[in-house]
Amino acid sequence: MSRHTGWTDSRSPVIACNLDAQQVEKLEAHSSRPTVLNYSDGSPAWDVPRDADILFTFFRGWAAAPRTKPDGWPFNLKWVQIASAGIDAFPDWVFEAPVVTTGRGISAEAIAEYVVAAIFGHEKQMFDDLLVHSADRWVKRTLGLVSGKSVGIYGYGAIGRRTAEKLKALGMKVSAVRRDAAGENTGDVQFFASLKDMVGSVDHLVLAVPLTEATRLSVDAEIFAAAKPGLHVVNICRGEVLDDAALIEALSSGKVSAATLDVTAPEPLPEGHAFYTDPKIRLTPHISWSSEDNADRIAAKLHGNLDRFLAGEPLIDVVVPGRGY
Repeated sequence: MSRHTGWTDSRSPVIACNLDAQQVEKLEAHSSRPTVLNYSDGSPAWDVPRDADILFTFFRGWAAAPRTKPDGWPFNLKWVQIASAGIDAFPDWVFEAPVVTTGRGISAEAIAEYVVAAIFGHEKQMFDDLLVHSADRWVKRTLGLVSGKSVGIYGYGAIGRRTAEKLKALGMKVSAVRRDAAGENTGDVQFFASLKDMVGSVDHLVLAVPLTEATRLSVDAEIFAAAKPGLHVVNICRGEVLDDAALIEALSSGKVSAATLDVTAPEPLPEGHAFYTDPKIRLTPHISWSSEDNADRIAAKLHGNLDRFLAGEPLIDVVVPGRGY
């Protein structure tokens, strides 16, 4: 979806920004020479300078925002650009701004590669002490083949689609959950209308949905009961999508063979949490999105929308109220 806007003032735009110093510097160097108000010095994320025309922000800090909007919101703002794909940390009143856009797709490439690595690691037993350091460990075993295995993607947005492209190229059979898709087969992807319908036919399950009331704890005991035995779960979206107790029970029973989790609820998990010591859980500290060029990817996305805004062209990745993203 897109939204037209425009900039008719003779002055340069004023941008409030609480992104990191690198992004502030890149914004200041934009061809429009905006006035950038950096309010990342300990100020609450929602304490937006009142004279800003545009807000560039990230999800960090917004979870603590008041549920009631500040007096006068959205102030002078004409546009809010969120630099992350997820918007679940933001209170509803943020979306009362004239237009809100997201960083959808910025990290799709990196996250898709993480999923590929997780699937390869599982099939090739890289997580199972495969390396040999002494003669008594010279024990041959049969490794799994990635090609020909089936993967289901729960959530078919930018990340889900890029992941599907990579997995199809590896010879995997790809399924995905998509709204209003009851058994539809489009191209090389088999679509299902619900996760329960899909999960019984896949060897690997990738969780890539936005966190909404509909998806919160949606991967639960009922889903695991319907799963194909030996399922490998990969979660790269939000920890709140997954029912932790149900996962532990499914791992204990053998219905799920392993889980690769880059996200949890909360983050970090408290000391002593079962996920730290369960040998069937591969836990990483929410880093699947990261890459050495991530700062450039963020800047390219944000500056592209800034160019469109100033030119009065449609913005990309506009939030649809009530839908989630």
